[in-house]
Amino acid sequence: MRKGILAVAAAGLLVTGGLSACGDDSGSKGAGGAKTPKIGVILPDSKSSGRWEGADRPFLEQAFKAAGVQYDIQNAQNDKTQFQTIADQMITSGVTALMIVNLDSGTGKAVLDKAKSQGVATIDYDRLTLGGSAQYYVSFDNVAVGKLQGEGLVKCLTDMKVQKPVVAELNGSPTDNNATLFKNGYDSVLKPKYDSGEYTKGPDDSVPDWDPAQALTIFEQQLTKQSGKIDGVLAANDKLGNAAISILKKNSLNGKVPVTGQDAEPQGLQNILAGDQCMTVYKAVKQEAAAAADLAIALAKGEKKDTGQTVRDPEGNRDVPAVLLQPKAITKENVKDVIADGYVTKAEVCTPALASACAAAGIS
Repeated sequence: MRKGILAVAAAGLLVTGGLSACGDDSGSKGAGGAKTPKIGVILPDSKSSGRWEGADRPFLEQAFKAAGVQYDIQNAQNDKTQFQTIADQMITSGVTALMIVNLDSGTGKAVLDKAKSQGVATIDYDRLTLGGSAQYYVSFDNVAVGKLQGEGLVKCLTDMKVQKPVVAELNGSPTDNNATLFKNGYDSVLKPKYDSGEYTKGPDDSVPDWDPAQALTIFEQQLTKQSGKIDGVLAANDKLGNAAISILKKNSLNGKVPVTGQDAEPQGLQNILAGDQCMTVYKAVKQEAAAAADLAIALAKGEKKDTGQTVRDPEGNRDVPAVLLQPKAITKENVKDVIADGYVTKAEVCTPALASACAAAGIS
């Protein structure tokens, strides 16, 4: 968790007049009639990435329990109607702070604006809601994530001595602002290569809802369109990367075409150890969850904090107080770092088939 999130004014961006809401589960009040602090968290789904249920939920629960605050964490399972229903229920139950991972900015904005109208403090977690009203944004530097992906792919193509490689891009969901930021990052690395003629720009497609099944179809179409001539794949996360690898395997091209990823999921790390994936990006979710929980706990108690950073919301034409953490590139050489950090376990990654690869990578 980032240190130095100090309690000083960000008053113009915080709901004034206290953090009241329409009753909680018990209808209880704190000392002097103050509302009992209660935090609501809405996670987006469990299909696009294993992190939401496997990492974010337990880390947030751990932080809230340690602070002794009431909390309610629910998952919208990529259903916009359910997302709004959960938010309404949480506001009615008396949450004093609401943290959301939006499904898109339109749905997110509606939820945030309603919470604000009810005097509930709000945080955008991991994804910024464009045009929204969240008082804080906690995430990673997502342009930096994309840059690491672009640099990782360039290194792998260079190491493989591929001349004038054709690069295909599998971008994240078009409704996710993070996907835009990732693409800004990796295109800042790849575009100069395209412009100079050093690389050839291949198919460039977004994957709705980060859906691996759709990614499978999209990448198969990309490969067919190129008559099998794709030399590198910039996949925006591990699940999209794994979809591409499945098609490459079907065409006996796995290991010959470097593929990127993100999230350092067990499958992605296994693909790296097997030589089928070039790299992934590790975002220490424990740090992100800790920083968000710290802010949420303070907000739930009616306290204000200064993060010392902001991000620009171009649609809302405002600077949002933010905590932005730094991502880390992961290759075969440092897969062990993700396991040492406790994000995944050796048992999850090192199957019997990968025992020798794990040993060679220093995973003990």
